[in-house]
Amino acid sequence: MSLPKAELHLHIEGTLEPELAFELAARNGVTLPYADTDELREAYRFEDLQSFLNLYYELMAVLRTERDFEDLANAYLARAAAQGVRHAEIFFDPQAHTSRGLEIGTVVEGLWRALGNSADNHGVSTRLILCFLRDESAESALATLDAAKPYLDRITGVGLDSAEVGHPPVKFREVYEAAAALGLRRVAHAGEEGPPEYITEALDILGVERVDHGLRCVEDPALVERLVRDRVPLTLCPLSNVRLRTVDTLADHPLPAMLDAGLMCTVNSDDPAYFGGYAGDNFDAVRATLGLTEERLRELARNSFLASFLEDDEELRARYLAEVESYTFG
Repeated sequence: MSLPKAELHLHIEGTLEPELAFELAARNGVTLPYADTDELREAYRFEDLQSFLNLYYELMAVLRTERDFEDLANAYLARAAAQGVRHAEIFFDPQAHTSRGLEIGTVVEGLWRALGNSADNHGVSTRLILCFLRDESAESALATLDAAKPYLDRITGVGLDSAEVGHPPVKFREVYEAAAALGLRRVAHAGEEGPPEYITEALDILGVERVDHGLRCVEDPALVERLVRDRVPLTLCPLSNVRLRTVDTLADHPLPAMLDAGLMCTVNSDDPAYFGGYAGDNFDAVRATLGLTEERLRELARNSFLASFLEDDEELRARYLAEVESYTFG
């Protein structure tokens, strides 16, 4: 679906398609434990979040140089633009790379080679969000933020991702306070596999402005009421939820009920190479399976731009919103 949209929940490492993984492996002399792309795709059958993360981190071994990160980002941006993405706020996981010997500068500079030219090359404006791995220590997160300081002119905000259960947001209070003091925007994964209480912690303790996933808020009516009242955006990822067994089938997804409740939902792809679809594919899927009307789809697209960190360019935001309103559905 080419409806103009912003993508607000996208892990750049999760856009590594099998073909590019093998190309980068050959370039860098890395041997993958799969015979070919078909065998690798077969490995993309996950029981839960952890089974996905195991493969996700394994394949990162092919990313070694600035050129690799540039190629990864350009491949995503081209696919996203073809599916109507006009603005992308892209997560990256520096600890997953520094832990295997890369410098954070290699990652940021490589990504920025693509992101810095994205408006001209792909017609997509971008922001970059540094994510902390929640299953690593709070001290590691602080060290990562410190290492990122020379690159803050290219980093808009911080996020929190990876294995959620057992790693509550409060663990990262100090690094989020430090990020706020540096003027960085704040988001966090909460309420995907973790309980609704993690969403409340992310809001109250980390001061997040958007909640990534937030699916389990529906279990707490008072929390839903608060999210509606405060217009806190939720960056939902429907195909990801099905692939990771957060919901049994797409038909069971609570998105329609969440919209009916007044929640500010957006639809995103999360880790599209692994979960079977990019942003437009997710829009197509919820339209076909959940019966969303054209006005509901337009609302989702509108929400994505309203929730974007575009306060430094309100003219651009207004232009994108105008594109949403003038779009004609096929």
